[in-house]
Amino acid sequence: MKVLTVVGARPQFVKAAAVSRELRRDHDELLVHTGQHYDDELSAVFFDELDIPRPDANLGVGSDSHGRQTAAMLSGLEAKIEAEKPDAVLVYGDTNSTLAAAIAASKMEPPLAHVEAGMRSGSDIPEETNRVLTDHAADLLLAPSPDALENLADEGLSEGVHFTGDVGYDALLWARERADRSVLSDFGVADEEFVLATVHRDTNADDPERLEAIVGALADDPRPVVLPAHPRTVARLEEFGLYETAERDLTLTEPVGYRQFVALLDAASVAATDSGGVQKEAFFLDTPCVTLREETEWVETVESGWNALVGADAAAIREALADATTPDEKPAPYGDGNAAKRIVEVLSDVA
Repeated sequence: MKVLTVVGARPQFVKAAAVSRELRRDHDELLVHTGQHYDDELSAVFFDELDIPRPDANLGVGSDSHGRQTAAMLSGLEAKIEAEKPDAVLVYGDTNSTLAAAIAASKMEPPLAHVEAGMRSGSDIPEETNRVLTDHAADLLLAPSPDALENLADEGLSEGVHFTGDVGYDALLWARERADRSVLSDFGVADEEFVLATVHRDTNADDPERLEAIVGALADDPRPVVLPAHPRTVARLEEFGLYETAERDLTLTEPVGYRQFVALLDAASVAATDSGGVQKEAFFLDTPCVTLREETEWVETVESGWNALVGADAAAIREALADATTPDEKPAPYGDGNAAKRIVEVLSDVA
């Protein structure tokens, strides 16, 4: 079996690493990087760290508006699928790379498989549009949770649906064993004595009032706050006159490698993030999470008390950070850490 896998952003590199290790035992994989994350700290370094081969092709699309970026990816991916004639096209998550590959594959021969099918936040953010359109174009819907299965059923999607569990859990288990804890001393922080924060979504980073509220609330926390900042977020901090405050009151740093990030997240007393992936990773690592959004696709983390949705309200952020505790119980809605094996089995049966 020959599978063409499409990735373009950090969370996809992490998930693809787990599946690629399993897939390449008995099958051929062509890994195509769209170039959506073009910064080396957010791209090439992850392939080294995650112990997977560099991409067989890089479209080098880079940053642009949603429409132009997706169009450029679509053109490049269509040519790759046509040239390589894979038995299946595999996509992850909810990025523009995901949608571009879905459109290209849906108009050609190979079946399209979507990892993280059925995830819904109920919002009108671009990622939600990408999820819905990709699911309705896909032949194989690989759902990570029971809630995702219900969402697919509610939309009339029943054929090709498989519960696999969350491949992010597979990746996290692998990385936790190899976590680079030297990063704690690099930043001068100790276990359970600091906040780990990430801010990158358009709704927060591109809105000066929301970004100011988030930075201010983080700065008010009495604990050290480590903020590995996406290059785009740094640019907005500078543009909105917030960089000096962030640099003075927070430990503002360049993006860290995945194994370093896992070490930080595992050791943090609480995480504050607008990332869907970090919410999940915090849950897997038993780290309470404060989510800087009004909604989440990972509803089980909220329902079980491990995650608090606070948006960009400064008072709510301060309160949630101060009150964050570890609940007495934790459910296991995302499988047992063997999602990659199940995904490859499904692909083998169909492709």
